[in-house]
Parts: sequence; structure tokens; C-alpha cells
Amino acid sequence: MWWVLWVLAILLALFCIVDVWYFLRAAAVILRAWFQPPVWDITAEQVLTGRVTPHDIDMCHMNNARYLRECDFARFSLYMRNGVFKAVRALKASMVVGATTIRYRRALCIGEGYELRSRIVTWDDKAFFLEQRFVSTKDGLVCAVMYCKQSVIRSSPDKILQHLCKRKVECPEFPEDLQHWVNFISASSQALRAESGLEEKNK
Repeated sequence: MWWVLWVLAILLALFCIVDVWYFLRAAAVILRAWFQPPVWDITAEQVLTGRVTPHDIDMCHMNNARYLRECDFARFSLYMRNGVFKAVRALKASMVVGATTIRYRRALCIGEGYELRSRIVTWDDKAFFLEQRFVSTKDGLVCAVMYCKQSVIRSSPDKILQHLCKRKVECPEFPEDLQHWVNFISASSQALRAESGLEEKNK
């Protein structure tokens, strides 16, 4: 009987200090992607379906932060199926989100179904740039669109793609709207470096 109480106490402590549902969901997404067919085209769009539940909402529509959370899971699936995760592990590299921007066009209401369409748009010498769209299954409207800068640490997108494709992969051109965002990131970084005195220290 005491061991049951200890298990319940440990589970309660975990749920209090760790976002357990996030890790369980991430594991489920990765496991599902593991058993799905691989996607050989690195820039191919991949689609996950979802539905707005009571757990996702505030004021009867999907909470702003939930969009970013769902995008996390969609990227896990994307990288599993196109082989990027495998290449990152083989190269002893890692990836982190360097920046995101999201535009909300129409609320996804409780019970509404949607498709989350994710794709790698392009890359530079330090990061992949992805687009992720929330498309309502009710009328096909793009309800939100997000750009994500996925920074590569201890390697580069070119090395990851050469490992996957066994050849040099031509980088697609940056769309105009994405290039504007990348320019903003660069300008913001320079301003923050100057504000903190890093520019002077590096001279």
C-alpha cells in the first residue's frame, strides 16, 4: 500500500515541476514519425492534423502560445521523417530555435479542425528557415503563419544536407517576406550587441 502512495506522490511532484504532457506528446509524435514512410525531399511540405480542445483555449479560441507549442511537435515530426534529426546526431551537432515570428489571421475556435503544414523554405550557413501554416479544415483559410529560424550548433545546414544527400544541395532563394524578417533579426542583433558593449570589446 505504501508503494502506491509513493508512486502517486512522485507523479504529483513530476506534474507540479515538469510539463509532463509536453514530453509525453513529443515522445508520441516522434514515435509515430518513426513508423511513417521517410520523406526524401528536404523541402517537401509535411502535414499534421489537429483539433482545438478545451485544454488549448482561452476565451473559446486557441491560446496564442498553443500555436507555438503545436509548431514544436510538427517540427519534431518533420525532422524525423526527412532525416535531419538522424544527420544531426551523426554529426554530433544540435539545433535550437533562434527566432520565431507568427501572424494570426483568424482565430481557431474550440472544436475546429486544422492542418499544420510545415516545410523548410531555405537555409544559410548557420540555420534552417521554416514556414508553418495553420489551415482550417472548415474552409481552407490560413488562420496563422509562422516563420522559424532553426539554428544549427557545432555544424551547419550544408553539412547536414551533404550527409543526407551525399552531395552538395543548392540553397533555394529567400522569399521577399522571409528576407525582410532575416534582415530584422540581423539589425536587432547588431543593436543589442552595441547596447551591451560587445561591438566595442570585439574591436
